[in-house]
Amino acid sequence: MAETICRALRDGAFEGEHAPALTIKDTIDTPLGSFVFNHILTQLTANILAGKSQARGVVLVALSRPPSFYAELLKDKGFDVSSSSKWLRVLDCYSDPLGWKNKLMERGTVRNPYEETLLKTSLCKNLKELDKVLSSIIELGKEIVEEGKGRFAVAIDSVSEVLRHSSLPSVARILSHLRSHDQVSCIFCLLHVDLHEAKVAATLEYLSTMHADVEPIVQRTNGQRNTSEDLPMVEQSFKIGKFHVRFKRRNGRVRVMREELYVEGSGIKITEVSSEDGFTAQSLVPKVQFNLDLSEKERLDRAKVVLPFEHQGTGKPIQIYDGRKSLNESENEEKQASVEKLQTTEDSGRGEIIYFRDSDDEMPDSDEDPDDDLDI
Repeated sequence: MAETICRALRDGAFEGEHAPALTIKDTIDTPLGSFVFNHILTQLTANILAGKSQARGVVLVALSRPPSFYAELLKDKGFDVSSSSKWLRVLDCYSDPLGWKNKLMERGTVRNPYEETLLKTSLCKNLKELDKVLSSIIELGKEIVEEGKGRFAVAIDSVSEVLRHSSLPSVARILSHLRSHDQVSCIFCLLHVDLHEAKVAATLEYLSTMHADVEPIVQRTNGQRNTSEDLPMVEQSFKIGKFHVRFKRRNGRVRVMREELYVEGSGIKITEVSSEDGFTAQSLVPKVQFNLDLSEKERLDRAKVVLPFEHQGTGKPIQIYDGRKSLNESENEEKQASVEKLQTTEDSGRGEIIYFRDSDDEMPDSDEDPDDDLDI
């Protein structure tokens, strides 16, 4: 399933459609969303360097981690950070999101509060001005593509940090503009869903073509607190979780998948859900209160049923009568009918209706509706 997500982001936007968007959601019960974000970032980077991705580079909006963290992450994954200027730009919204350090530096209170990094970085000094943030993202992306014909990917490591300084409609507007931009290949972001109201997650799900939930293995009821007996389970929630993804297809249908997520060192491992743990891939078929399967006895009884078209003829040739008769047969019938009429008059207790066809040209009786051609 994680490979399906990476493949969708790698393939990018189709002609005339908005860029695919992924929202990763986690909670304090299973805070593994950042591991998933880093995994997708490194996978997309590998596809870009291999020339398999529609995007030619990535614009990383760093909000929850400094640029140096991502430099070490890429270095540990085997990427050449010294040449990252060809395919990576970092918009640093972590070091000074409100511009306080910049004001201190202008006054001479401090020299240079910003740390040095090997990544090509642009500093964001006011996170509240989202229009400027959007312009910075587009400018950094155009630096990567150079010629102006290529596309670039956008990665936002924490939408929750943006929502601390801006309203939900403003954030939704920026994400919508990025998706509809003709040079954006794909977008993926991380949201700490338990820090916000339900409408925040619903809005991001609406704007996304994929959304992934990192859920705990054991669900807790609201208000239930951890005890000393639960410490092993709490420690386990930082290493293992359920990975629940919903894909919105182009035809309007939704595909739901579940996998298990394991933390291994600085990375993660995603495996299929084992039936022993009681998890199965969720189906969109509604649950019913009756059994749709047949037993062996029911199958045998069904096989013994003779269908209407199977007992016609009884081994004899079938003759289809269309209502037409020869002239001789008609004369014989008239004579026989006159005799029967005389017999009928003698028997006052019986009645009969006799019909004579005027000619053989008369249309025979038919099961077809004579008014079938009328347009009522």
